[in-house]
Amino acid sequence: MNLVAQIAMAAAEAEHHGNVPAETFIFGVLAALVFGAMALVALSYRHVANRHSAKAEAYAEKHGKDGHGH
Repeated sequence: MNLVAQIAMAAAEAEHHGNVPAETFIFGVLAALVFGAMALVALSYRHVANRHSAKAEAYAEKHGKDGHGH
């Protein structure tokens, strides 16, 4: 038996066919968790301007109504 045949037989013996969808399921779960965390961060910035409306009104009164400082 030559070396190539031995390598092929060793690879065939070591090869296992598990449940591939179950083995790769964790990647989908991790992706969902990462995107969920990013969505929570993005949603946490909603209405930030409304939280500081008193500061925005004071700035508008001081610098003009357009708020651009021109």
